[in-house]
Amino acid sequence: MVAAAMEVSSVEFGHTAASKCVDDDGRPKRTGTMWTASAHIITAVIGSGVLSLAWAIGQLGWVAGPAVMLLFSFVTYYTSSLLADCYRSGDPMTGKRNYTYMDAVNANLSGIKVQICGFLQYANIVGVAIGYTIAASISML
Repeated sequence: MVAAAMEVSSVEFGHTAASKCVDDDGRPKRTGTMWTASAHIITAVIGSGVLSLAWAIGQLGWVAGPAVMLLFSFVTYYTSSLLADCYRSGDPMTGKRNYTYMDAVNANLSGIKVQICGFLQYANIVGVAIGYTIAASISML
């Protein structure tokens, strides 16, 4: 009830659907292009790959190394497409936008499942931070 009272529509701000500065939900219009998205993806991949990915894959050998790389690329593609499907709740074109991972979880699950997913998300972030710290420390040696 409180969340519904706190939601503000774009009409209340005086914006219309035809406004050039805001999207259909009243937030500033996105200005990204395919080039900026590609740059962000490349930066993210290089950021994690520089530390220890090449060494770890090299330890697997010439057969298993490339096979694992292909497996990781398919898993990344699949999870990215799942995340993209969760961007809007309901109708893919006009449904409510989910701005965070937890917004998407709330739109698709309810009750204790939301809390479990939130806990797992934060546990994953802690685990990744520990992994990056260890990999960076080893790289600095």
